[in-house]
Amino acid sequence: MTDFTAEKDYMKNDGGIAVVKSNEYDAESHLSTEVPPEARLKRQLKNRHVAMISIGGVIGTGLFLGTAGSLANGGPVGLLLGYGIVGTICYSVMISLGEMIAYLPIPGGHIKLAERFVDPAFSFTMGWNYWYNWTIILPAELSAAAVLINFWNTSVNNAVWITICLIVVVTINMFGAGVYGECEFIFASIKVITITGLIILGIVLDLGGGPNHDRIGFRYWKHPGPFVQFENIAGSKGRFLGFFAVLTQAAFSFIGTEIVAIAAGEAKNPRRNLPKAIRRVYIRILLFYIGGVTIIGLLVPSNSAGLDLTGPNDAAKSPFVIAIKSAGIKGLPSVINAALLTSAWSAASSDLYTSSRALYGLAMAGNAPKIFTRTSRRGLPYVSLITCAAFAALAYMGINGGSGKVFGWFSQMTSIAGLMTWFGICVTYIRFYKGFQAQGFERKSLPYSSSLQPFAAWYGAVGCLLICFFSGWSVFLKGNWNSATFVTTYLPLALFPLMYVIWKLKTRAAIIKPEEMDFVSGLKEIEADCYDEPPPANWVEKVWSWLM
Repeated sequence: MTDFTAEKDYMKNDGGIAVVKSNEYDAESHLSTEVPPEARLKRQLKNRHVAMISIGGVIGTGLFLGTAGSLANGGPVGLLLGYGIVGTICYSVMISLGEMIAYLPIPGGHIKLAERFVDPAFSFTMGWNYWYNWTIILPAELSAAAVLINFWNTSVNNAVWITICLIVVVTINMFGAGVYGECEFIFASIKVITITGLIILGIVLDLGGGPNHDRIGFRYWKHPGPFVQFENIAGSKGRFLGFFAVLTQAAFSFIGTEIVAIAAGEAKNPRRNLPKAIRRVYIRILLFYIGGVTIIGLLVPSNSAGLDLTGPNDAAKSPFVIAIKSAGIKGLPSVINAALLTSAWSAASSDLYTSSRALYGLAMAGNAPKIFTRTSRRGLPYVSLITCAAFAALAYMGINGGSGKVFGWFSQMTSIAGLMTWFGICVTYIRFYKGFQAQGFERKSLPYSSSLQPFAAWYGAVGCLLICFFSGWSVFLKGNWNSATFVTTYLPLALFPLMYVIWKLKTRAAIIKPEEMDFVSGLKEIEADCYDEPPPANWVEKVWSWLM
């Protein structure tokens, strides 16, 4: 086991927070906290970049398009309750992550934190699970972008569109975190404007302000009803399975908010910018998701034929577009499809950024070959980036119509893998909380802390496991067996403990005791990267500072 207690030289400031006086050395991974220049990331992400990255991780095709399946499976009330519950789990995960990452904004994010506060085997498991999650979804997003372009043009082979999108995504990432942050700022701004406009339009349509002047109100909550029987399974069992189908899809929509942790190692002034982004997560959850699904449940009946997602996933399948068409408004479907396309580009760019930093974090923790720690002079982990980009070639499998099912399976697997990442973050925080108390540090003096802890972390951990466990439960009903659903749901769930046990047996490393946890390594460098920003000079700057 790594001995963090040996030769430790630090003191506590007036707030009880540890301050480093000398460098630390991790004997387990043979990596000094004084990272060599060839393996060092650069802090290039500004406050507005971090803010929009956290927003961009929330708004995506899951909200614009995936809510169609959720409405069909759960009904309007089931949709609202499902997204509300997953929203509370997401918030619990983010405040747990925020408390740790604001204090230790280190490269590798929660992957490296798991090594400090749980054990190397848990870090190994979280790292490879997270890398797989974001690497395998990249080709799926590229294929989705190609299908969205088919909304306007079907005469060109999808391989052309996939290639163009891939070149754009790789180019953005090869220019480094700064360019990635600027592009994500633009993409996220488009998504925010789009969803805000759709929510306002939805309210107007529901109140009868559309061309047909049909005042809908809560009509569809009464007929076809507030809930739906999953796949026509009668009774409470059908409603139970329909509700968990909503939870699974909602989880897929919310997964990505934790990207801010991976970006922490490249964020400027992290002690200020990261807490600010974390504090406003609940506003985005309430405004964009809860507001969005409420409007969807009011405007579209759960038995609408347009909600069937077995065909091409273009704008015509979006509940917002279905409502717009029903109201008699023309021209907007193309606008929505364009927003979906930018959302797919944004997601693909984030996938490549996150997977490359996850691989970098694995290498920094000694769980992947050290070559993946190599960076350019501008702090770009180019070896990790090129390696992860190579997996994008799997997108060409989706050119043939039949292979589209493969990417549907990948999406389900990444949803479960993402929930297991959330579970791992909560477990890491529970250990962090226990160690912080055991060593006598004051949580109130942390850059960010929540009064809901540690209860929120326990709630998030248990909630993630329950959703994973019941997400494919329909296959166990008599006459309802589906091998693809079973494998794509329960294989990722089984891989998490399996990887942990295998690596545990290989390394023989014990779980780190609370008294031996390392809360001080790297703090000197982090403090050096923090500074007081000048106060706003006028009301415009004040508004901008509040927004970002």
